[in-house]
Amino acid sequence: MQTDSIRIFKNPILEAMTHVHPIIPLILWAPIAFYASYLSLTINGLSFIEFLLWGSLGLFVWTLTEYTLHRYMFHWNPSHAWGKRFVYLFHGLHHDDPNDPTRLVMPPVPAVLIMFLLWKFFGLFVAAKGLNAFMAWFIVGYLIYDYIHFATHHFKMTSKVGRYLKKWHIRHHFAHEKARYGVSSPLWDYIFRTTTGPKEDHV
Repeated sequence: MQTDSIRIFKNPILEAMTHVHPIIPLILWAPIAFYASYLSLTINGLSFIEFLLWGSLGLFVWTLTEYTLHRYMFHWNPSHAWGKRFVYLFHGLHHDDPNDPTRLVMPPVPAVLIMFLLWKFFGLFVAAKGLNAFMAWFIVGYLIYDYIHFATHHFKMTSKVGRYLKKWHIRHHFAHEKARYGVSSPLWDYIFRTTTGPKEDHV
């Protein structure tokens, strides 16, 4: 853990929980994704083709979820002090110190809470038979996002796609903060015309 991180909690336990080793999301979520996949192919009785179809839908929906959360929750502009604190803890801190390697992936506690709520939410719309496959690949999409985000801040990224995504996200931080909300994919920024936008004052 780096020693010059911005401190946000006086309590040392709470403060420690805001620093995450990048392997933690994989350790936490990969077994859940594998188990949900197993359930979908056994208990839920999906064929492999059905598994791929439901999974592809989950992966696609992740890209929209990533965009929506980043744009409307992480860049929410609240008027109340509690709202400003919430946004700062979730995302404003990252914009103040974007290269802190211990704060480039989502801490487990808020990640589990958000995923639980999303699982329940999608369960209202996705057929019970396909929900496990849908969420397994949704989680894979989340892991892809987390590690692309880590890489854009922490690695050189020499591939053509890697350089593109790194440049795309760095511009979100330093040139177009009210734009370029997609991290793993720019798709929804093009659809919703948020490829450019001004910088903003942090809440």
